[in-house]
Amino acid sequence: MRTLTSFVAGQRGIRWTQQRADAALGLVAMAWGSSYLLMKMGLEGIPPLSMIALRFGIAFLTVAPIFSRQLRRTTSRTLRHGAILGLFLFGLFAFLMYGLRTTSASAAGFLTSATVVFVPLLQAIFRRRVPDAATVVGTAAVMAGIGLLTLRDAMTLQWGELLCLGGALLYACQILLTDVFTRQEDGLLLGVWQLAFAALLGFAASLLLEDPAWPANAVQWAAVLGLALLCSAFGFVLQPVAQRYTTPEHAGLLFAMEPVFSALLAFLFLKETLDARGYAGAALILVSVLFAARGKPSPQGATATQSEDVRYA
Repeated sequence: MRTLTSFVAGQRGIRWTQQRADAALGLVAMAWGSSYLLMKMGLEGIPPLSMIALRFGIAFLTVAPIFSRQLRRTTSRTLRHGAILGLFLFGLFAFLMYGLRTTSASAAGFLTSATVVFVPLLQAIFRRRVPDAATVVGTAAVMAGIGLLTLRDAMTLQWGELLCLGGALLYACQILLTDVFTRQEDGLLLGVWQLAFAALLGFAASLLLEDPAWPANAVQWAAVLGLALLCSAFGFVLQPVAQRYTTPEHAGLLFAMEPVFSALLAFLFLKETLDARGYAGAALILVSVLFAARGKPSPQGATATQSEDVRYA
């Protein structure tokens, strides 16, 4: 845990470059790829909103003591931005949890990778920013991969799949807001506080909309703790720290690798399989992400490559 703390907080003088930031976000994508398997396992006995509350609540209680000194620098603006990010986190996982009730873990992972399409689209609409050619080609190829995986002969999507796509849209908004807020705030603080607000929303919604429940056996506890520690405490704290040094488009594309890891884990542990068309779609998504990652860095990413020491101590 000490090594993880030092890595995320930059206490050993990590020189963040866009390449290192992309590599860190790739690790986050691997961790998040396991979340679909863990959510599917947990949902067998835990209501969706209770799962969200437990996941983010445990994550916050884990990281808050570790970064207690840094948290003393929290301002009202930090809390406001953390609350906004927490709201989108809660919405994203509410959509995914209910979507996973009627679709497979591997399909949910690939559908959520539609984020890679929504990010440049929202960028073009709200920021008037035209993506580079590599991002455009990569995005189009990812869309084709998603179509190979999910669209049936009637070219229709099921209700659970539509919910997962809605989650992907919220995911894209969270990525773009993280990009905006980390230009003004300490990314580490944002990462920690968004966990707290997502947990609060989860607890409130659970009390109002369902019968809250605790994990009933070792498998369910393992799923909740995996989601809390690996996917949330690690992933959602490292994400805003690393994303400051790359572009939102790159972040979205790297996160599109989540379903590849999701499908692999679902095959190993849940015995879920894809047909030939699905595997072709998975391969196309992976190749597209690697191709699009070759796109030009943003000015912010270029600045970050100039031997900048990032310290949060």
